[in-house]
Amino acid sequence: MSADFKQLEVLATQIRIGSLEAIKSRGFGHVGGSLSIADTLAVLYGQVMRFDPQNPRWTERDKLVCSKGHAGPAIYAALGLAGFFPYEDIKTLNQPGTNFPSHCDRKKTPGVDMTTGSLGQGTSLAAGMALGDRLKGRDSKMYLIVGDGELNEGQPWEAFMFMAAQKLDNLTVFIDWNKKQLDGYLTDISDPQDFKKKFEAFGFHTQQVNGNSVKEVYEAIKATENVKDKPHAIVLDTIKGSGVKEVEDTFSNHSMTVGADVFDRWIAVLKEKLTALEGEVTHA
Repeated sequence: MSADFKQLEVLATQIRIGSLEAIKSRGFGHVGGSLSIADTLAVLYGQVMRFDPQNPRWTERDKLVCSKGHAGPAIYAALGLAGFFPYEDIKTLNQPGTNFPSHCDRKKTPGVDMTTGSLGQGTSLAAGMALGDRLKGRDSKMYLIVGDGELNEGQPWEAFMFMAAQKLDNLTVFIDWNKKQLDGYLTDISDPQDFKKKFEAFGFHTQQVNGNSVKEVYEAIKATENVKDKPHAIVLDTIKGSGVKEVEDTFSNHSMTVGADVFDRWIAVLKEKLTALEGEVTHA
């Protein structure tokens, strides 16, 4: 497979806009960690994953578990842009009767493969799903997104040992290493040390890339195709709030409450970037 990186940058920007539009509709939400994974979601849904928006439960599809379920706004934006439901529906985020709760829920949102939000548990679920697909003879891929703060939990490391022991080479773990968690910097709360070395020690084929570069994310996923009998880990070196400078520069950007005018300002900056990118695509 080959990729149009400029078009993937367009999609990543659209996902960022969608994330903010969804959160704006409620007035508060998980801004920082939604923006930091937009580039990975653009690569997965724009280039890599096999899925059918008209048949979200297609058994042969590739699957995504976003264990950091609070990044739901970015997931919803990606799924809406992919055609799983009308894009405008994401603007009912976390409101009464919505199909788009604060954390991902497979029973409510078409395209969501697993309910998540209780941090750490998505790792075990993804491991079981990947093993299940292999036992059923499917050639589908499993993708798992975990937060760096989430890896303070013990459950993920048990799941990672299981993935390596079972040689789940149909599974790729993305670690959103944006350096922050709910209460501050990782290094101030529980320094995780070197994620790349940790995953290598656990038996993973491991890479570390600029997680806010669609090109580097794509090439890392591509490199997994040639490695067998090991699960894959891609450490995404990201910036929390990536794409909106004002969010990037805010210390407490895990969950943010700001006025509609502030959201509009952030969205306007992204739309200006989107227009420039679309112009580059048109004239390429």
